[in-house]
Amino acid sequence: MSEEWTRHAKVAARFDDAGALEVRCTGLTTQAKYYKTLLREFFRKHFQRLRPGYGDYSVHICMEYTGDAPWMDLDNLAKALLDSLTGNAFEDDHQVARLLVERRVGEREGIWMRVEKIDLGQ
Repeated sequence: MSEEWTRHAKVAARFDDAGALEVRCTGLTTQAKYYKTLLREFFRKHFQRLRPGYGDYSVHICMEYTGDAPWMDLDNLAKALLDSLTGNAFEDDHQVARLLVERRVGEREGIWMRVEKIDLGQ
């Protein structure tokens, strides 16, 4: 059974049944670096059971918006979010072996992210 969401301000996180980290952040801004600081503080103060791991990871990032698509480069968003995970979910973002970043129309504006350890059979 999935854990309950840990929430603070605009951020919520939990581990799902498979052990993957799920993170949600409500609201959107075109300043991608905003998310790096917001999530790092959340992990440091409110989700302290997160410990960096080793090995390969898969990260799925989704920006959901209403109305017109925001003027935000997805690559900048991905970099800010990966930076926020460095030292928290994994030691370094070079451990990300699979990365999917997308934007789509949603019912609410925000960012959704799923981080899971993967085995590439090496």
